[in-house]
Amino acid sequence: MKRNRETVLAAIRERGGAAPFRELMQAFGVTKGERKSFKDFVDKLVSEGHLVRLKGNSYAPAQGENLVTGRLTCHPDGYGFVIPEGGGDDVYIPARALAGSMHGDTVEVRVETFKAGGKKEGRIVRTVARGQARVVGRFEQLKGFGVVVPDETRISQQIVISREGIGRARGGQVVVAEITAYPTEKRRPEGRIVEILGFPDDPEVEVRTIIAKHDLPFEFPAEVLAEARAVPQALGEKDLKGRTDLRDIVTVTIDGETARDFDDAVAVRKERGGNIRLWVSIADVSHYVKPDTPLDREAYLRGTSVYFPDRCIPMLPEELSNGICSLNPRVERLTLTAEMVFTRSGTMKEASFYPSVIRSDARLTYTVVKKILVDGDAEAIGAHKELVPHLEVMRELAQRLTDKRRKRGSIDFDLPEPQIILDLQGETIDIIQAERNLAHRIIEEFMLAANEAVASHIEAKGIPSLYRVHEPPDPAKLIDFQEFIFNFGFHFRMEGDRVEPAEIQRLLVETEGTPEERMINQVLLRCMKQARYSHENLGHFGLAARCYTHFTSPIRRYPDLVVHRILKGLLAGKMTEKEMARLEATLPETASHTSRRERVAMEAEREIVALKKAQFMREKIGEDFDGYITGVTSFGLFVELVELFVEGMVHVSTMGDDFYRYVEKQHSLVGERSKETYRIGDRVRVTVAAVSIEKKQIEFVLAGLHERRPGAAPPPGLDEYPRIPVAGKRPRVLEERRQQAKGGKKRSGRGGMKEGGKGSGGKGGGGRRRRR
Repeated sequence: MKRNRETVLAAIRERGGAAPFRELMQAFGVTKGERKSFKDFVDKLVSEGHLVRLKGNSYAPAQGENLVTGRLTCHPDGYGFVIPEGGGDDVYIPARALAGSMHGDTVEVRVETFKAGGKKEGRIVRTVARGQARVVGRFEQLKGFGVVVPDETRISQQIVISREGIGRARGGQVVVAEITAYPTEKRRPEGRIVEILGFPDDPEVEVRTIIAKHDLPFEFPAEVLAEARAVPQALGEKDLKGRTDLRDIVTVTIDGETARDFDDAVAVRKERGGNIRLWVSIADVSHYVKPDTPLDREAYLRGTSVYFPDRCIPMLPEELSNGICSLNPRVERLTLTAEMVFTRSGTMKEASFYPSVIRSDARLTYTVVKKILVDGDAEAIGAHKELVPHLEVMRELAQRLTDKRRKRGSIDFDLPEPQIILDLQGETIDIIQAERNLAHRIIEEFMLAANEAVASHIEAKGIPSLYRVHEPPDPAKLIDFQEFIFNFGFHFRMEGDRVEPAEIQRLLVETEGTPEERMINQVLLRCMKQARYSHENLGHFGLAARCYTHFTSPIRRYPDLVVHRILKGLLAGKMTEKEMARLEATLPETASHTSRRERVAMEAEREIVALKKAQFMREKIGEDFDGYITGVTSFGLFVELVELFVEGMVHVSTMGDDFYRYVEKQHSLVGERSKETYRIGDRVRVTVAAVSIEKKQIEFVLAGLHERRPGAAPPPGLDEYPRIPVAGKRPRVLEERRQQAKGGKKRSGRGGMKEGGKGSGGKGGGGRRRRR
């Protein structure tokens, strides 16, 4: 029998749709000497997507409803989940079923079983595309070779480095290894060292490690810089052609103190009858960044700017981001304007969109606007007296828009966010709550209104576009949440398996000011899906918006640049059938790519903040702090400190001489003998026990006070809940701390923290706008 794809598929189908390899050998008369070449041939059919490999070295045709393609996300314990490309529930992959795939790979999965609650479990049958070309980690020198231990804990395999691939690396250094051979079920991955970052105790090396780990493009290629430097830094007559002149309208930017790129400016005018006209003018980046140029390709690759406490990795070179595209005060700049009129009730009466030219009258900060509008600061008012009437109209309009948005059911989570305060050397000297005042809300409302208006306009014209979508939460999670809040006397209504955003907002208003407010906000937030970009208009659940996009930040977000091009093409009458066909073909991948880049940026930003927090808390080992339980798992409690906005883990093994049962739906741990119950929202006092800079983790132990929230008693039938088989001794650091306390005065709270220093961060030191 001939050995080709068709005959192999036919032989498998003759055997009921699946066949062991040994049977295929028999069917094709494969000798022992031909075994390897035949195996390579069959495996090639797997890699090409014609066959899938099953348990027990069997093969089946790669088709059927139980095959899912998606991205593999691994857990440090070895198992993983595949997130389907087309949406839907994640598929759980046991460690034994990974088939040599690594964290980040795109894989094909055969769904084999369905667990309770509809959860899927499967086995990887094919690696479609590798997600890791390079791995960052610590190099360990062994006899005759070395290994790189990945910094990413979700990559469980060490990378084997041959003697030739070590280069100048020394044991203990942080390096970047390029993978030369990917793992199989029987072989570890292999690689060679291509970059040495340095030793891990250097703060700069720690930051560069995170940059390299997330593969953030740190430096711009020469051709991109050359194109950016060739852009004139002043406007010419040709630039103004076909633009509406808004230079005589009083316009301002409002950003954080340390912001350097200003991509939005606003202006208002109160009209007869009480209507208010709003101009939102956004930097016209598309005038300078043309499609398929080096600048455009690099911006697409990056997808977004990334903000660390001490630096920014921009999407565009500073000649654009801080130069000609930035709406700096008292200079002419090209913009794309959304002009809207709102009634007294906050309803948008009319909207128009056009290319424009503006001259910003002032660069205001959130702090200055707050001083004027909230504090009534005489000095701030005197310094900006010509702008005060405009700011007062802005405040009035923002309140109208807020009332209108909340009335339709838009959800406002108001959880505090941390702001890292650094000294001149880049060391963390404090962690405070980032301020969010009236000025922030004014700009947020204006940007939300512009984004929604642009999305609705493009959709009404039937033009393909990018949308910012937020799908409704998972019904199963909502039902569990409903049961949880019932314990505290709260409820919300569900209609079948859905809930309206207005009902969620009603609950948040009801809990406002109660002891349970923070806890309920946190648990509810975990029920929500992540917002993403899509070529389909799926609505925005959190904003209760039928149609929404991102239009207002093209300097730092690629999707906004895409929307600008679409809107300008529509306004110029250039939306031909050919152009719309091109958009329909390219927008799905653009949406997927920019959503991935946003997630990478968020992970990197979270990790750098976790690093700065760990470095800060390393000096506070042995000190006591008050905190709230923010999470409960089978292995312990997550506690966030009240004053410092730092979260750490209290491991169950340190929680006294008792065994604990994990009651998942009540988010609680219950002592088997003592019936001591720890739940989300409980206030506790903890001691800082240990800090791992490498893992960016902080460990606490309980230090006495446990202030419970009112609610349900331990559930009946406690024995039915999983018993956590750990009852460890109190860590040595706690015993030492107790002994010190007996002989002298206890230290607590912030423990001698320095004052002063400077804060920095995206959009100006804690003033970064929320991702909606």
